[in-house]
Amino acid sequence: MHCSLTAFVTLGLAVVSLARPTLSPYNVHEERSAIPIGWSHTRRHESAATLPLRIALKQSNIESIDEYLYDVSHPKSANYGKHWTAGEIARKFSPSEESISTVRNWLVENGLASERIRVSSTKGWINVDVTVEEAEQLMNAEYNVYTHVSGQEHVACEAYNLPEHISAHVDFVLPSVNFDVKLKRRSGSQPEPARSIGQPGAGITPKTTGTISQTVTELEQCDEYITPICLRALYEVVYEPVSTENNSFGVVEYTPQAYLQSDLQMFAMNFSTDLIGKEPVMVSIDGGYAQTEYQSFDYNGESNLDLQYGMTMVTGKQNVTLYQTGDMVEGASFNNFLDAIDGSYCTFEGGDDYTEDAQYPDPYGGGYEGPEDCGTVTPANVISTSYGYNEADLTPFYTARQCAEYAKLGLMGVTILYSSGDYGVAGHGDYCLNPDGTQTTNGTIFNPTFPGTCPYVTSVGATMVKPGASVLEAQPEMACMDVIYSGGGFSNYFAMPSYQKTAVDYYLENYPPDYPKNIWNSTGMSRALPDISANGANYVVAVDGEFELVYGTSCSSPVSGAMFTMINDARLAVGKSPIGFINPTIYSADFAGAFNDITEGSNPGCGTEGYNATVGWDPVTGLGTLNFPRLLEKWLALP
Repeated sequence: MHCSLTAFVTLGLAVVSLARPTLSPYNVHEERSAIPIGWSHTRRHESAATLPLRIALKQSNIESIDEYLYDVSHPKSANYGKHWTAGEIARKFSPSEESISTVRNWLVENGLASERIRVSSTKGWINVDVTVEEAEQLMNAEYNVYTHVSGQEHVACEAYNLPEHISAHVDFVLPSVNFDVKLKRRSGSQPEPARSIGQPGAGITPKTTGTISQTVTELEQCDEYITPICLRALYEVVYEPVSTENNSFGVVEYTPQAYLQSDLQMFAMNFSTDLIGKEPVMVSIDGGYAQTEYQSFDYNGESNLDLQYGMTMVTGKQNVTLYQTGDMVEGASFNNFLDAIDGSYCTFEGGDDYTEDAQYPDPYGGGYEGPEDCGTVTPANVISTSYGYNEADLTPFYTARQCAEYAKLGLMGVTILYSSGDYGVAGHGDYCLNPDGTQTTNGTIFNPTFPGTCPYVTSVGATMVKPGASVLEAQPEMACMDVIYSGGGFSNYFAMPSYQKTAVDYYLENYPPDYPKNIWNSTGMSRALPDISANGANYVVAVDGEFELVYGTSCSSPVSGAMFTMINDARLAVGKSPIGFINPTIYSADFAGAFNDITEGSNPGCGTEGYNATVGWDPVTGLGTLNFPRLLEKWLALP
């Protein structure tokens, strides 16, 4: 696939000369362009002060991860479906002995006694306590003390340098340019972006137009009310699972978002009688639980939607796992969830960033005080998440680290789905970018969403039944333009993966967006989203004892995940592997015509009409909606 995780992130190089033995010239390894908002430079750090220097070693073979993933995911590959074990992944990507010895020898050559140098048990880190003076000489850096508006201090440098022969073995050094300090809570302070994902109004959240007074079960009303019977008709889903013991489907929720069992049962009695008496299999991560202290659409709408439709579409025969992540105090981020399903991620490239991610046990008391969940949870074959961030909310390093983890999960045969967003070409909250990189509601630059921009996840956009159309028509759907607009566009961080190049090139050549090149990533070289879509309008959902109409790509992801779970069921029944990372397959020529092409509608945002839905792939609805029988037939034909 040859897609670079951080293709648009560049570091300037500056050669410097130091008066000590070295095998190669020094180059800038990392530098910071500006001090983060809220911080100010206070003073030079004391030269005799101690710095606990942590050197993160480069993971072996990480530059080839997309090739390994392509090998088990492309339908023409001889190794299609031959997924890796977690142990095989750990062995393939752990730092090499050469990296450990090279960095250790460099430290010794520069006057640090070998007994001061420690290698972590994971072999991912080299740790050494040094004075500020030693660190500055070692890396040609200048360490300063910075003060936050809260009064909290942090030690960092503007840039640091490493010899060329060392730089090849090092990802990064801490402390250095990163402000990876966790700020103590202040009264009235807002949570940092990543771990606040479960809070009402944060990131992708479904929208509602209020309650409805009647129960609807007729196919003739699907343009006004979407119920399970409408979805089965739209996507021709007629399937009863037979391999449920070997199959799995997971839905991720972030506390305080929580489902209500009473609502699930209310929905079951009206639309899905085989779910009567059923509940999801709850897996608590970092103190997560289905809280009932707060009950309203803002707290229950997301989880109720995901589970009522996800569970219904796989039928009552298939258990559905609910990954309830984070406690009520700290919350959680996607990284906290990924730590739980893959223990190696807890330390990969330095581990979590506590300016973004929740820290467990809660260091300040009042929250979950048990151990952090690291590798304690088995990932399901298909995992759907209806939450997301603006790509610009997070640093390129943070997103690249997380994106590599999605590739590893794909290697293990896990299908990862994320909603693409509800604001068209704008980011969550209708925020657009400004030329200086800030985000405002009056910005004019298109603002893509993450993790959908990661080339190793499947991004799911939204459609709707055309007003007055029947679901029995040849193509009754268009891009969703009622209450929400399907998120889509082009990444500013990630390069275009080869699997989608033909499809996206066709779109850009035949339907080029008529916008100035400075308001969207017009290079033709960046990851494009979404990949697919599903209905995301007028869902009838039981919320707090009433039925409401719900809208959003939050609807689209769990419904798509449920259909992929049924395809896995059919493959498992005949002794085949799960479908795993699906993108190379669905974009391949073998799967042409397996999706219902959406050619009407657009996704407005940032003061524009957005992109148009067109013939073939487009940055509004992707390849289109699932045609279940065609996809089932094609996947059953693969090894």
